[in-house]
Amino acid sequence: MVDPLAEVVTLLHPGAPFSKLVSAAGRWRVRRAEAGRPFYCAVLMGRSRLAVDGREPVILEKGDFVLIPAAFDFTSTSIEPPKGRHDTPRLVLPDGEIRNGDHHGPPDVRMLVGYCAFASPDASLLVSLLPQFVHVRGEQRLSALVELLKDESRERRPAREVILARLMEVLLIEALRSTAGIAASPGLLRGLSDERLSVAIRRMHERPARAWTVAQLAKEAALSRSTFFERFSRAVGVAPMEYLLGWRMALAKDLLRRRDLTVAEVAEKVGYSSASAFSVAFTRHAGLPPTHYVREQAEAVTLAVARG
Repeated sequence: MVDPLAEVVTLLHPGAPFSKLVSAAGRWRVRRAEAGRPFYCAVLMGRSRLAVDGREPVILEKGDFVLIPAAFDFTSTSIEPPKGRHDTPRLVLPDGEIRNGDHHGPPDVRMLVGYCAFASPDASLLVSLLPQFVHVRGEQRLSALVELLKDESRERRPAREVILARLMEVLLIEALRSTAGIAASPGLLRGLSDERLSVAIRRMHERPARAWTVAQLAKEAALSRSTFFERFSRAVGVAPMEYLLGWRMALAKDLLRRRDLTVAEVAEKVGYSSASAFSVAFTRHAGLPPTHYVREQAEAVTLAVARG
């Protein structure tokens, strides 16, 4: 059986190029202004306060895991924040750990924080299918994965990057499926938590080349056409046909990057009757024709190899 969540995470090609141990004591504040990078935080001991722009602050405690697939502005502080609005001083300890607030004595909180890297050139589309904010509490499996990620990130063992990439992939799936439910923000997870909608979503992933209509998908979900359309749009955040088009284009980009198939073969696999029809749709979506996209991706790989 096709697993839509696993497919989306796999296509993102996640990695963990940057992670660090952060500890703090006393009253402290750290503000971050990001440009949409995926951010994660795992609390190893103690408690802290996290405020993400546009959301109510949350108290994080030992065992909590937070994932923000596209992070912008957020602030991390002690439970009782210091006065003022400025960041408090920090110190880099000999072992590389970052200490915030009081630099002396035992810490009140210790966290593993870092940024994921999504290698997919279609990451923005795929990220839009995920919840905007993930907060998981008390999941032992997740805690075990975080410990593995922490240990691997601090060592320079053979195949380190491969292990980190695989750990991050499993960590993302575990974190995301732990938050599935009606409380999740609109996206794929919320859609999959709906028994009726999940059937339709799985059918789209199982047979992306089929000429689906809203009526056919509504029938799969055992709902009327209008009820299905409204329920899907509300849960997933986009209309059914928009979701299907986005998924087809993500698959097409992945197939084109591999360069195993011709443009006509890729067109057939993602539901287009001809290469020309596919080329028009792909150009409208990606901003350049499929052949130019293949050439651009090949040049990017060549450049990366030359730099490496």
